[in-house]
Amino acid sequence: MTTPIVEAVNVRKRFGSLEVLKGISLTVRRGEVLCILGPSGSGKSTFLRCVNHLERVDSGKLFVNGELMGYRRVGAKIHEQKTSDTCAQRRHVGMVFQQFNLFPHMTVLQNIIEAPMGVLRIPREQAVGTARALLDRVGLADKADSYPRQLSGGQQQRVAIARALAMQPEIVLFDEPTSALDPELVGDVLAVMKDLARDGMTMIVVTHEIGFAREVADTVVFMDQGQVCEAGDARELLDNPSHPRTREFLTAVL
Repeated sequence: MTTPIVEAVNVRKRFGSLEVLKGISLTVRRGEVLCILGPSGSGKSTFLRCVNHLERVDSGKLFVNGELMGYRRVGAKIHEQKTSDTCAQRRHVGMVFQQFNLFPHMTVLQNIIEAPMGVLRIPREQAVGTARALLDRVGLADKADSYPRQLSGGQQQRVAIARALAMQPEIVLFDEPTSALDPELVGDVLAVMKDLARDGMTMIVVTHEIGFAREVADTVVFMDQGQVCEAGDARELLDNPSHPRTREFLTAVL
């Protein structure tokens, strides 16, 4: 856990007159699980989308694997790079969304093999073998030929995780992966994420699941109103927060 895989330096993002990110700086090291907590509207999901350049930062810098994400440096100037170059960078960053985003007209298996075949040029037989192994890993080996509409929300989210893993990412971003699920379905998704953490997968998780953060995270970041109020060791921060806003938030949700 010595090499930073993500480094944010004074990242700012504005939507019109609303400044959503107000100078975010943080570092994620390889093998680390970092959980971002905070109230709705604090900028958590926006920051996550900036990491893989789904949103462009207005100022500051975001490095992934030591490279500026979405930009290239020419002399002393920084220019936004071609979309194809950004897509090549994104190959190393998996993302799991709140709403699953599975292709409804494709089977589970087709959803998982589409990107490895199309982007990584992996032969179909190999992609299918990997997909089936991943489905087994997330407990859905018998759902390969099902369509998303035939699955529960929790099952769809586990397929989405398998799809992200099929691209062999170096880091996976989770944007409130359980927020759209019925409470009884949350546990299966969190179990898969805990398994990934045990295997050393680098993860940034935006979540309201405090128990998950306490059990799995190495580092917790608390954000409010577009700023990092507090960051530190997960259990220490959750048990003894130093910032008044962090204490207020944790008192309300625990």
